[in-house]
Order: sequence, then structure tokens, then C-alpha cells
Amino acid sequence: MSSVRRCSRTACGLPAVATLTYAYADRAVVVGPLAISAEPHCYDLCEDHASGLTAPRGWEVVRHQREHDDVVRARSSNDLEALADAVREAARPAPHPDPPSGDGGTGRRGHLRALPTPG
Repeated sequence: MSSVRRCSRTACGLPAVATLTYAYADRAVVVGPLAISAEPHCYDLCEDHASGLTAPRGWEVVRHQREHDDVVRARSSNDLEALADAVREAARPAPHPDPPSGDGGTGRRGHLRALPTPG
């Protein structure tokens, strides 16, 4: 059995050089260096398929560039997961500050409001 992992694309027998994973919540496709071991829900891609990858409309492709081949071989799949987490964190909306209290005592927040107790 060969220790070289192959591209996950159908009928492609080229050696894999990159790993692809999806960040569904952020609508992002993350392509990074080849993970040390095959991971479930990740796809190994050859150079041609990794560089020609496109994402569906409304999705973003995030590419983690390789610095050096020897550094890439030393990286683990945790690096790719950390990159996906960073994408999720960057896409998370900033918290909205509380509205000013000059609402006449109605406690208005967004489309809901609390009316003061008559009395």
C-alpha cells in the first residue's frame, strides 16, 4: 500500500498537496497545506484542483499559503482547524451596544418594547 495520499477528486490519481474543509456557518471554503493525516469531512486535493477551486455564489474561498515545503510537511491538521476558527471569529458580527435610555421608560429594544405598568 502506498503512503502517498491521492487527490479526492474522482478519477484524479495525482498526489495530494492541499486539504480542503468547509466552515458552513461562515459560508467559507478553507484550503490549506496537506494535513498530516486524513481527516473525516476534509478533502485532499492535488495542485491543479486546489488552485482551480471555486466556491458557490455567496461563499468565500480562504487560502492558507504555503511558506516552504519542509514547513508544510511539519504542520498538522490542527493548523487548518485553527484557520477555520479564525475565519469564523472574523465573520462573527460585533455585539450591538445597548440603546440609550432616553426611550421614555418604555424599555424599547429592537422591534419589541415593554410598556410601563400603569399606576
